[in-house]
Formats: sequence, C-alpha cells, structure tokens
Amino acid sequence: MTTLDFAAYKKEGKKISMVTCYDSTFAKIIDKTNIDTILIGDSASMIMHGESTTIPAKMEWMEEHTRSVRNGTSKFILADMPFLSTRKGQDFATDCAGRLLVAGANSVKIEGVFGQEKILEHLVLSGIPVMAHLGLTPQFYQAFGGHKMQGKTDAAAEKIVEEAKIAESIGCYALLLECIPSALAKKITESVSIPTIGIGAGKDCDGQVLVLQDLLGMSGFKPKFVKQYLDGMSLITNALNQYASDVATNEFPFAENISR
Repeated sequence: MTTLDFAAYKKEGKKISMVTCYDSTFAKIIDKTNIDTILIGDSASMIMHGESTTIPAKMEWMEEHTRSVRNGTSKFILADMPFLSTRKGQDFATDCAGRLLVAGANSVKIEGVFGQEKILEHLVLSGIPVMAHLGLTPQFYQAFGGHKMQGKTDAAAEKIVEEAKIAESIGCYALLLECIPSALAKKITESVSIPTIGIGAGKDCDGQVLVLQDLLGMSGFKPKFVKQYLDGMSLITNALNQYASDVATNEFPFAENISR
C-alpha cells in the first residue's frame, strides 16, 4: 500500500483497516494478515512504557519503535510525531519527520492543523507524506481537560470541518478523526476528497484504526468504541500460570524439550 492507494480506496469505496504496533514481534504477525496499514502511535507511551498519557513520548522512543516495526513488516507504516515536535519551528519538525522516515516510516501523523499550517505544508512539499489527526488529539490532553469527545457543539464541529479542509488543501493524504460525533465524521468524510480513518467516530469514515492491545484484550482498556476480538489477558495469564505450575512440579522441561 502507498499514499496513492489511500485515495484509491476512498474512490472505490473500499474500507481501510489500520492497527497500532510498536515492536517487531507483533509486526511479523500483522504482516501475515489482511490489515492494510500500521500506525506506530505515540500511544506507545502508555502501552509500552506505562505512562498515563501520550505526552511523555520521546522522539527517540518513536524512532526506535518505528525501526522495530519496520524490521518485522513490509506493510505501509505511519508514525506519530511526538508532543511539541511540530511546535519548535520548521527545521526541528523537518528533522523529526525525517528521522522517522529514515527509521522506516512511510509517512507521519501530526495532531492538529491550526497554528502549524506552514510547517505541515513544508513537510508535504519536502516529500514527507502527512496524515492530519483531528478531533480528540491526545497531545492536547491538558488543554481539553481530559480525554473528552470533541465537536459536540455547532461551533466546535465547524472548527474541525475547517481544519479538515485546510489539511486537504495543504496536501495531507488522509485524516484521522478521533472521538467526534458520527454525524460530524460523516460530514467531513463527504466534504473532502482525501480518506478519513476513524476511531470512536462512527461507521461512515473511510477506514478504522484501533490500538492492537485493546482489540486483543490485553490492555484492560475497553471504551465503547473498542471491540475486543480476543481475551488476550486471560489467555496469556493462563499460559504463564501453566508454565509456572509445570516448573514448580518439575514437569517442565518435558521429554521432548530435553536434548539427548
């Protein structure tokens, strides 16, 4: 898949499937599936590093997670630009985005449009594909007063529609819409020529994304918009407890595990 395929999917009415990934082990598994594309989200801060928000994500983390995922897959990868990486000037943003592409990403995802239009445009013109992230942008957690649905009032909704159209005009190849009313997501999807990827934004987006550990039931996080396709927490816990029991009773290693 390439950035051109995103547009082709929208034109043909094909839905885009996306999951997060942060390491080569899971990347190798995803590489064997029908998942279209992988996001190395700054959610790694929470999923992989135990932080309570995405804000602590470091550029070095994102770079290394991107390299690890690329080592496990040939699929299209987009990587998150971490907190403030696009707010310290054009040169700094370009350097950060370039590092992610060198590490193996095919594109970057950037939260918000307002206030950084020129930087997004510069990245696009520099050959760095950009997906714009609108709605609930977790790096704005403090400003939003928590993880709350965005775009609920007419004024707030129109602001997000405006951002979407600016992102399209700048040259962003796609939009990620997080935690906005489904009617607003539908309006945006129908108002722009570039595809929309939703999370907590209803069925009318051109694709969907979920955090891998959430859909596998490994994170303990289950908001309404997440469907758990596996009870991973129980399966893994039971496997580890069985191993511990086999060691305690001296059943492991079994005969087939012993070199002769």
